[in-house]
Amino acid sequence: MALRLKQTYPRLSQSFYSGDDILFQSRCLLGMHLCTFIAGRFTSGAIVEAEAYQAPDDKACHAYGNRLTKRTEVMFRAGGVAYIYLCYGVHHMFNVVTGPAGKAQAILIRAVQPEEGLNHMLQRRKMSKVNSRLTSGPGVLGQALGMHTQYSGAELTAPQTKIWIEDRGFPVEESKIQSGPRVGVASAGHCATWNWRFWISDNPWVSRWRA
Repeated sequence: MALRLKQTYPRLSQSFYSGDDILFQSRCLLGMHLCTFIAGRFTSGAIVEAEAYQAPDDKACHAYGNRLTKRTEVMFRAGGVAYIYLCYGVHHMFNVVTGPAGKAQAILIRAVQPEEGLNHMLQRRKMSKVNSRLTSGPGVLGQALGMHTQYSGAELTAPQTKIWIEDRGFPVEESKIQSGPRVGVASAGHCATWNWRFWISDNPWVSRWRA
């Protein structure tokens, strides 16, 4: 088993997650590093694509209309926790809950540029070499980083958390951030046209839905 690396970079603080501007937070997450220490294995990757969802008016959001269920309950908590749901019974999709308690909103991390723990990622993905299939897309990045619904509700700022986000001091220039409609939400009516997906232009790790 791999030893956990010594913490050398600051984690995003509770004040960041508590902010109520989910579009601004989505843009700010680009370039930040998503880290996991699961089953004794440290992995990390720079976030290159993120997608915002916000109740009650967003028909693409799981909590649309402030729908409160066993699955969406975590979205109503104060920002700074993980919301991980199962998609198609296979993919564990990682979201960052933001905003004040009682306001359901979350940011889906759609792609990361893998950096540390590549061997662990390859093993989890059953791949022999690094290419865009490793972490380009929310389902595969969840698998590569060891995400699982059992970690839904985990506090991202807790000292012994298995999942956290670091600011390594490499902000993305505003000119390199692009936006467009979200993926796979055609049934959400006019909400499907909202430009609530953000990505780093010309980054090869962004999912194939680039425009």
